[in-house]
Amino acid sequence: MSVTLPSSVDAWREVRARRSFQGQLPVSAFSRLGEVIASTEGDVTYALDFGRDEFGIAYVAVRAKADLTLICQRSLEPFQMPVEVDARLGLIVEESEEASLPPGYEALLVEQDGKLDPVATIEDELLLALPLVPVNPDYELPDDVKGSDEEDTTSQEKSENPFAALRGLIK
Repeated sequence: MSVTLPSSVDAWREVRARRSFQGQLPVSAFSRLGEVIASTEGDVTYALDFGRDEFGIAYVAVRAKADLTLICQRSLEPFQMPVEVDARLGLIVEESEEASLPPGYEALLVEQDGKLDPVATIEDELLLALPLVPVNPDYELPDDVKGSDEEDTTSQEKSENPFAALRGLIK
């Protein structure tokens, strides 16, 4: 088990060695992630495990955990969102191999030479775990935006039969 994460690894060699990497990286180390979140404060705890499963499929298991600062799209205020990733990526060299992966695997296309950027792999999975529209679950709409229950019931009563006014014209 290694604490330091190299900038590039040979995926096939790591699979043969059943190598694992664990540690922490600052959120600021993930440049693409930094572009879509509100703050790059904090750390990402990660674990990468290379190996082969009982079917002989080469994989890398990616686990990452971080509290990321996002902008709530309701309140436009920053909030902390815990993000947790637990994915098993089947290593493939050609896109046609994706269909042969067992259920529960996602495909990770690796170059013929086997070079893999572990930081980019973790970053990809974190980006996929982010919601398209972040909303703070603790935020409640103000009363003037929600409206009152009385307004809702009177508008329903008025709109119960939109053709009631026309009934008088037909006679």
